[in-house]
Amino acid sequence: MSDDELSRTFAALADPTRRAILARLAEGEATVNELAEPFDMSLQAVSKHLKVLERAGLITRGRDAQWRPCRLETAPLETASAWIDRYRTHWSDRFDRLEREIRRVESGQEGHEHG
Repeated sequence: MSDDELSRTFAALADPTRRAILARLAEGEATVNELAEPFDMSLQAVSKHLKVLERAGLITRGRDAQWRPCRLETAPLETASAWIDRYRTHWSDRFDRLEREIRRVESGQEGHEHG
């Protein structure tokens, strides 16, 4: 995945309405009307959110002109998760080393205070 694709994924995920739409689609396909139901916004506003999700590759829409169900596409989420995991591992290692150093310093200080 290119940086631009990753940027589109994260930009799409930045909005709580779009995250809620993705959460709904994780349960199965849905029409625009079904996706719009829980939100206090127009169908046009929901459609704009869907276009952002579609441009990011997070959803696809069926080709049936009458129904056009939306479905979740997981590949961009998996790529974003892998990108995050790389840094989580890096920072986790650093935090583990920091924690060990803090414990070492604390144990040394305790020896000074009691001695």
